Amino acid sequence: MSAILTVANKEFHDGLRNRWVLSICIIFAVLAIGLAYFGAAAAGKVGFTSLSTTIVSLASLAVFIIPLIALMLAYDGVVGEDENGTLLLLMTYPLSRWQLLLGKMVGQGAVMAFSTLVGFGSSALMMGIFSGTTTWGELIGPYAAFIFSAMLLGWIFIAIAYVISASVSEKSKAAGIALITWFIFVLVFDLGLLGMLVGTQGNVDEAMFPYLLLLNPTDIFRLVNITYFADQNLTGLMAIAQQTQFSTASLFGCLLVWLALPVTLAMAIFNKRGL
Repeated sequence: MSAILTVANKEFHDGLRNRWVLSICIIFAVLAIGLAYFGAAAAGKVGFTSLSTTIVSLASLAVFIIPLIALMLAYDGVVGEDENGTLLLLMTYPLSRWQLLLGKMVGQGAVMAFSTLVGFGSSALMMGIFSGTTTWGELIGPYAAFIFSAMLLGWIFIAIAYVISASVSEKSKAAGIALITWFIFVLVFDLGLLGMLVGTQGNVDEAMFPYLLLLNPTDIFRLVNITYFADQNLTGLMAIAQQTQFSTASLFGCLLVWLALPVTLAMAIFNKRGL
């Protein structure tokens, strides 16, 4: 355990030294506060809007930027060390392969978690102080679920990035695959489901169709953040899923499964990787 924490501590401090933590915090804070305050600008209003509108809007924004940042943070975690000639050196230390890989994941996961907490937490703080319609008690539950689910989403894509990094021999190839992966999960998957609906003219199993969303962690993340707000007028796939009434606990369970799968796969691939 001490070996894992040592590697994790190194990765976290590398994130501090390389300005990853500061950059991600600023990005999340600016986007979160801006969206919370100017979210109703299209309707001719500025100021903090209702909590439900803010959380759903933040979730729609975060589903694009969190996977991309996580993939760019970790795509070179293994192949980058290999290209720099430091991977073999690291393996001469008294730690196993799984400890090295897990330590790097934990360290970069801590970067994402800290940045998510500070960045998105700032919008909750601003709403609590300046919003005249939302109390602190109303903020805690939905914002805690949002921030924790955002952390899980970031960790999932860090783990996916390590699957990619452990599978290729060139950093440029890992970067390309990471971008394609982001594109598939964030855009292509949902477009495929919408295409299925259009192609069948809506003649699909209404009870079964929402469960297809569980095959994509970004959709699960969005589902987590609409379960609190049944009054929201949603469109597209989220409107269909809202009728299924997934419980928050089951959705968090699905996110944890999505986290465990790529972590296990990355370890299996890295154990077979030649040095």
